[in-house]
Amino acid sequence: MNEMLGSRIKALRSAKNFTQEQVADQIGVSRQKYARIESGVNSITLDILSRVAEVLDVTVGDITKVLDEDPIIAYRAGEKSESSKKIFDMLDLFYANKHMFTKLQHRDIIQGVSE
Repeated sequence: MNEMLGSRIKALRSAKNFTQEQVADQIGVSRQKYARIESGVNSITLDILSRVAEVLDVTVGDITKVLDEDPIIAYRAGEKSESSKKIFDMLDLFYANKHMFTKLQHRDIIQGVSE
């Protein structure tokens, strides 16, 4: 969890073109402590999370929403979700249509040769 929050904070900080030192100074912690928060080594308190959100001009919810997202590797672990089922259904339909198109194209070529 700490790594996910830290990664999200780092991404938001980078998007604002702030350095770790700039954010650390504004929230009142050392750059080393802030760096440990971004790397996920240190836990982040609600107080610091609120200050980081204010400095980065986002809401606490913007930072913590990463905790609500399903990890991408859940798909690789074999968990089935509705979205992955839809993707597989679309792929099946695509390949079925591709196969049918190839057969029709082949049939048209054969008919064109015999005419």
